[in-house]
Amino acid sequence: MNLLKLLNKKLLFILISIFFVSNNLNSNEPIDIWDIEKIKKNGEAEKKNNIEYVNTDTNSNVNIKDTNLIYIEQDEKINSDQPKLVGLYDPADNDLNLNMWELSDGEKIIKLIEKIQKIKLSNDAKNIYKKIILTNAFPPENNINVEEFTNLKIKWLINNNDLDLIKEFIIKNDEQTYNNELIKYYLDKNLSLGKIDNICEVFSLIKILPESDYISKYKIYCLIHKDQKEVAQLQYDLIKESGFKDIFFDKSFNYLMGYTSDTEVLLSEESLLNFHLSYLTMKDFLYEPNENTKKIIWQYLSSNNLLTKVNDIDLEDREKIKSFEKATNDGSYKEADLLDLYTRFQFNIHQIITVFDAYKLLPNYESRALLYQAFLVSKDPDTQIKLLELLKREFDDDKLYKAFDKELIRLIQTIDEEKISSENSEFYELQLSKIGNEKLKIKYNNKILHQSKLINYFSGNISKEKIEKELEKMLKKIKKNKKYYFSTKDNIVIESLISDGIEVSEKYESILELNKSNIPTDIEVMINDGEIAMILLRLVEIIGEDNLKDLGTETLYFIVSTLNKLNIDKIRNDIILQVIPVKV
Repeated sequence: MNLLKLLNKKLLFILISIFFVSNNLNSNEPIDIWDIEKIKKNGEAEKKNNIEYVNTDTNSNVNIKDTNLIYIEQDEKINSDQPKLVGLYDPADNDLNLNMWELSDGEKIIKLIEKIQKIKLSNDAKNIYKKIILTNAFPPENNINVEEFTNLKIKWLINNNDLDLIKEFIIKNDEQTYNNELIKYYLDKNLSLGKIDNICEVFSLIKILPESDYISKYKIYCLIHKDQKEVAQLQYDLIKESGFKDIFFDKSFNYLMGYTSDTEVLLSEESLLNFHLSYLTMKDFLYEPNENTKKIIWQYLSSNNLLTKVNDIDLEDREKIKSFEKATNDGSYKEADLLDLYTRFQFNIHQIITVFDAYKLLPNYESRALLYQAFLVSKDPDTQIKLLELLKREFDDDKLYKAFDKELIRLIQTIDEEKISSENSEFYELQLSKIGNEKLKIKYNNKILHQSKLINYFSGNISKEKIEKELEKMLKKIKKNKKYYFSTKDNIVIESLISDGIEVSEKYESILELNKSNIPTDIEVMINDGEIAMILLRLVEIIGEDNLKDLGTETLYFIVSTLNKLNIDKIRNDIILQVIPVKV
């Protein structure tokens, strides 16, 4: 009896299931519920058709068993919770790949990146680092999660402070929840620069906004700014219904919407948006920044012309002078404004004449003013160089590294180079080297291999077939010249050509001296282990603060050799074109 009831329940369950299936399929055809074998065969046939479709391009000799395995693997891959790639560049753009991080240990990556972040990277090192960190790739498999890996990219974007790059990244990765911090930074930074239109534009470009009250407040403000008050009211009502509470914003909103003419709002520095709303809504807005004022508020005041003018600063107010210097270092004042401030200080003729001793007896900011005024009245190039070097050192000692950069280069260019002694030329040349030589033209010399037109290959202007013939001619001339010495730069060029498949005749092998790049052991190990990204990070660390052209040839040789072994030709080509040719 119990068995019969159990069978009846099973039968009822089958009938109900078939009923719902038939309804979902909208089929009018009768189904034979007992023909289980027929249903099974139809299912297998359908699966087989799917398998054949998926494997259309596979070898026809692959057996059914192997094909089924491939089908299952692809199906699992499609339905897996694989994290979405986060980045800006396609791996192929720089000869990289999606798996470039996977074989490295997450903890080692974080430690190396922390070391790199403590270095004031040169533009060359930054350029390579940017390509590594912003290339789409899977995260490492060990000792780091997706969020931590993504944060490495976010932190770099923020520290790098390239708003155009940040905007591009946000738009291309706008479905990701981690964008919250980056979007906040982008909005605040543009507001500090007075670029309201840039702020409001980004809301029309992002498909999915993170759930953030702060970002929502920005969006509502933008709608009011663009005179879309009805939409602003709707957005405001929506966040209020979700539990949003902010008395300061409520009062600001009512004032900007025209609901009230009296805000009764006090000045708020809780956030930059609050500070901006204070400026818009307070009738008698008055704010005097000090040394402890946030950098971004200094920038906002500067952009909106709300800072105290140079001529209005009280020279007796020591703290005001110090905060002015700090604000200049942070970019809120121009360097020229700070130098103008220094000219207002009054020094006697004895202090000017004995400047190299007198400046040591003064407070730091006054000593800088004295050194600058002494430079202005000096006519001797060597004395001028010494004064500028001391002035730069005084800035650096107070960690005001960016308060005297552009003006230093401008002033040093006013000095007659021919009258500078060799004793003082080093500082002079160091500062001029910062100007760069990107616009200089390549000078060719076909008597020297690395200065010859073979270099054009690395810019993609010559085919492999043609470069092979040109190399043959060059080596033929060199072999006849018994005095020719193969330099390290020659070896860099030849090894790179060979790495790209350019063939060199056996008769010239005796005159070549390759494979002497002395790649560090730790990098050799990582090359063998396939840790591509980790190797590139190490190269960034090695380049560090130096420009590529200032590195020794042996260092350049092992860097290029490393890239050759990894087949990262595009980055290698950029390096070769920058450091190998003579430019005039």
